[in-house]
Parts: sequence; structure tokens; C-alpha cells
Amino acid sequence: MPLAKNEYMSDIWKDGLFNNKVVFCTGGAGTICSAQVRAMIHLGANACIIGRNVEKTESAARDMATLRPGAKVIGIGAVDVRKFDDLKAAADRCAKELGSIDFVIAGAAGNFLASIEQLSVNAFKTVMDIDVLGSYNTLKATLPYLMESGGKHRMDSETLTPHPGGTGGRIIFVSATMHFRGMPFQAHVSVAKAGIDSLSNSVAIEYGPRGMTSNIVTPGPIAQTEGIERLLPSDAKAAYKKSQPLGRIGHVRDIADATIYLFSEAGSYVTGQTLVVDGANWRMSGGLAANGNLQYPDFLLSGQEVANVTGKKKSKL
Repeated sequence: MPLAKNEYMSDIWKDGLFNNKVVFCTGGAGTICSAQVRAMIHLGANACIIGRNVEKTESAARDMATLRPGAKVIGIGAVDVRKFDDLKAAADRCAKELGSIDFVIAGAAGNFLASIEQLSVNAFKTVMDIDVLGSYNTLKATLPYLMESGGKHRMDSETLTPHPGGTGGRIIFVSATMHFRGMPFQAHVSVAKAGIDSLSNSVAIEYGPRGMTSNIVTPGPIAQTEGIERLLPSDAKAAYKKSQPLGRIGHVRDIADATIYLFSEAGSYVTGQTLVVDGANWRMSGGLAANGNLQYPDFLLSGQEVANVTGKKKSKL
């Protein structure tokens, strides 16, 4: 069932902002990324969402296509972002069927709680492969189309006259804040996200001359996502919300609004940047893993392993 508009974007944005544009998104059926894509579709874009699960991805695409009359949304499942050929085939299909790729959201990611002692070599490699290699593969697969779109949609630097066809040639990498200060039980994710941030910065420098922009959107804790369910015990949520500077956990709409800004004319001179959307969460001394039963440093010193970790496969050290 389609979500209400206020569930995925604010009312301030102009209808038709992304008319005739195409957004390509890995992890597009996920809670955060699907909100980003929904907002783009509502504002005129067509979309191609990529995922591992065929049924989930195709179902999400059908639902998204109902957001706007005439919207075209392709859902491509059975795509492993660790495999470049999978992504290249998906990008080529997207461009062929929808006409272009103007915007890319690299959102596929993996996460679970584990201390370094508990974290196997294979588990560490899996997160690095999904997050870092997956982001690089997404970039490489869509780069020819992004360069073409970026070259077509340059803003005049003297008069600030926007291109009559709107904006294009922009990529957003979805990151996190763990590596800003360090966080227990998140070494694997911290290393991966630091790599993604560095990749985005390199893209901004190398492809700015070709009309492209590259930025990072860094969500904080977002309500009703798989990530928050994994990282924050349910019995600690009320106290955690109270401890936050704004007194709340983020909403997917917060991330979608940031995405619209960076892809719109308003973000035309913003590149090589990290837009942190977390209500100042990372500036606080404690992290998610310090709440509930995972008290720091007591839990680490106890030698116990994090129990009931959703999505974590057992593997030998």
C-alpha cells in the first residue's frame, strides 16, 4: 500500500522538480533508500531500484510506480553489488528502458553488532565487500551515464542560469557516523564507511570537471529501520530518545529531504561534502552500542558475545 506523502518527503518541494530524470538506487527496497527514491518519483523522476531479493525489489517497484501517474519504476532483483557484471547489466538496462541515468544513490550496506574479538575475518570481509566494493561497483557501472548527464546539465557560472533541462550527473553515497569518533562493536562498519567517504571525495575531485557532483548523506539513528532494530535494544529506546539533542530519533523523510536538496538546483555547488542528518547525535559522548545491555566497557571485558544478532552468519575465525 502506497505511503502518504508526508512519510517520505516534506511539503516544501516544487512538483516537477525532477521531471524526465532517472534515478538509479542500490538497496532501493530498503527503508531509507526507498524513501529517497519515493521522493524523487513524486517530484517527477523515473527510477530503477536494485536489490538481492527478487520479490521484495519487484514488489517495491510496483508500489512506487503508483506514486505518480505515468511514473516508470523498474525493480531489478538477484543483483549482488559485490559483482560488477551484475550492476553493469542493471545500469545498462535502466538506461536503455528509461533513457538515461541522471542520479545515483549507492545505498546497499550490511551491518551487525560484534566486537573485534567476536568478528571473524570472513564477516569483516563481507561488510567491506558489500559496502566499499559495492559502492565502487555502483559508481563504475553508472559512471558513463552520470558523465553524460553531468555534461548536459551544467549551470552557467556567471549568471547562475540553470540548465533548462534541470539537473543531472549526481551521485550520493549513503554512509554512517561510527568512524567519526569510534564506536564499540562497529569496527567493521566504521572501516567500511570511512572508505566510502574517501571514495566520494575522490569522485568529486576527479569528475567535477566533467559536470558531476559527489556527496555523502550520513543518517543518524532512523526510526523503524532494520538498523535501529539491530543496534538499539527495545528496552532502551525511550531513554535513548530522551538523551538526544532534539529529543527524537530521525525519520526516513529527513534523509529523503537531504537527498532532494543535493540533487536539486539548490545543491549545484555542493560537492565533495558530507551531509550529516542525525540531530547532532554523533556529537554526544555515547553511542548506540553503549545503551541497553551492552554497557561499555563492562560488556567487552566480560568476554561475552553479542547475542541474537539479526542477519549475522556464523563463520570460523
